Amino acid sequence: QVQLVESGGGLVQAGGSLRLSCVVSGSIFSINAMGWYRQAPGKARELVATIRSGGSGGSTSYADSVKGRFTISRDSKNTLYLQMSSLKPEDTAMYYCAAQNRATGLYDYRGQGTQVTVSS
Repeated sequence: QVQLVESGGGLVQAGGSLRLSCVVSGSIFSINAMGWYRQAPGKARELVATIRSGGSGGSTSYADSVKGRFTISRDSKNTLYLQMSSLKPEDTAMYYCAAQNRATGLYDYRGQGTQVTVSS
């Protein structure tokens, strides 16, 4: 099993920045990649950023809606980050850290979420 605990959400004005953190523990060897999802009330869940495991840094990908504004990264202590800049009211959502199960290829593991609210 993999445990994920997010932190760093909050209320910020449009144009501001926030950094989300996610501490990963458990069967880390079973993780193929990690990412951040978000879901706003009444909207579909969106995978906003991913980073693959292994090597130095790992390849990253972003949803078009956040490209150029969000940066995903991870450190050597099994902490995943999402640096969010130039935030917009439409970025308001619950943000979840997720890990891709190497065996299934699915993001089977997810944290409890942290709320991000961007005021206009």
